[in-house]
Amino acid sequence: MSDAIQMAVLSAIAISCGLIGPFLVLKRMAMFANSLSHTILLGIALAFLLTGSLYSISSLLIGALLAALMTAFFTGALVRVFRLQEDASIGLVFTSLFALGIVVVTLFTRDVHLGIEAVMGNADIIQMSDLKFSLSLVGINLAVIALFFKQFQIVSFDQNLGRTLGMRMGIFHFLLLFLISITCIGAFRAVGVLLVLAFLVGPFLTARIFCHRLPQLLFWTPAVGVFASIFGVMISRFCVDVFELALSTGGIVATLIGLIYVVAKWISSINLSAWKRKLPS
Repeated sequence: MSDAIQMAVLSAIAISCGLIGPFLVLKRMAMFANSLSHTILLGIALAFLLTGSLYSISSLLIGALLAALMTAFFTGALVRVFRLQEDASIGLVFTSLFALGIVVVTLFTRDVHLGIEAVMGNADIIQMSDLKFSLSLVGINLAVIALFFKQFQIVSFDQNLGRTLGMRMGIFHFLLLFLISITCIGAFRAVGVLLVLAFLVGPFLTARIFCHRLPQLLFWTPAVGVFASIFGVMISRFCVDVFELALSTGGIVATLIGLIYVVAKWISSINLSAWKRKLPS
């Protein structure tokens, strides 16, 4: 597929992830998002076995939602029943369900290379249908965030206040699970279900270095992801044309997101040191 289509799809994924990433981190659900990005492979594999198609968005979405609900249920059950710490519970659940997903993929989907595409992604196989779906995801995430911005803001910063105000926390938690699930489905063909975590967390961490107001973060987080997506496709094309190296475009973009964070942190430390030197002794 052309570089323009790849840039458009990856940018749309970056925007979708950038709109929900801040709420994930602020709600301290980044580890849970990591768990979900692994366990969703099981839902995708089961949906493929039932429908026989990787292009049935509705079935893949149902499989992803079921995997998300299973992850949330088992994580909460281990915390409440066996008194495990939440991070230990998440680690146990996502390794178990991800391993089960790998087993299903290995046994039943060898001929379609579902394992490679779902885990690592392949930007070269995306089609116009992927662009349409990714753009629709941007619209859904944007509409939900705009409609329930105040509720998500309260839930993210102070859940006790939300309960005091009579907000139904479970509804917004499920809504966030739904947004994560559809975003992962939109991303798995281009960047895989694992690298999507870089889009969910990395750009927000970079944006938070320079701004701290949530509306600003909701603008700059997608902007960082879009920049990394466009530049990543350019690097991937350069490697193919000059060095004849067919590198993973999604992997390059995820690496760029990490490098951008390191550079941003370095610039911030330099500015902070310069500001401290200007202070009167």
